[in-house]
Amino acid sequence: MNDELQDLFDDANGELAIGDLEAAVAKYRRCVELDPDFFDGWHALAMALMKTGHIKEAIGAGLKATTLQPNDLLAWTALSQMYVQDGQIGEAEDAKGKARILSLGGRIVRD
Repeated sequence: MNDELQDLFDDANGELAIGDLEAAVAKYRRCVELDPDFFDGWHALAMALMKTGHIKEAIGAGLKATTLQPNDLLAWTALSQMYVQDGQIGEAEDAKGKARILSLGGRIVRD
């Protein structure tokens, strides 16, 4: 990760910490624009979007995170929560199931 991206991500985390969710979302968006394969940026963007009530967009960012790191337990758990908030119970159960597999030491995708 380059210094510009790291600084921007740190700034976004700072905005989140002080409760300025809209500023955090804007900075996380910029992070993933700079590096479309930045898992932490997508995951953080998804969580911030969920907290601001932008559930559909949060799901999209969460899906991108799980695509980039399909064996990340927290990404699947968060995606399940997003689906629940959107009323997509089947999708939520599927994501929860994947999180459960990972929590037991399994893999969604073999490395």
